[in-house]
Amino acid sequence: MADGETVASIAQLYLGNILYAIELAAMSLDQQGKVDDAGYYRGIGRKLAEAHGREKKESDGRTV
Repeated sequence: MADGETVASIAQLYLGNILYAIELAAMSLDQQGKVDDAGYYRGIGRKLAEAHGREKKESDGRTV
């Protein structure tokens, strides 16, 4: 890794791609009839998206 790169910084940079891949996995699991597993992955995606939203609001100086 380059100097200053962390898992968090790389994940933030590629968050859209990560969320897309998680949703593709969830859709595939849905098609296989694994609804609970799909929900688990969607929950991970939701947590990541919500955390990103909170972080963005804080950096913009906004409060909820």
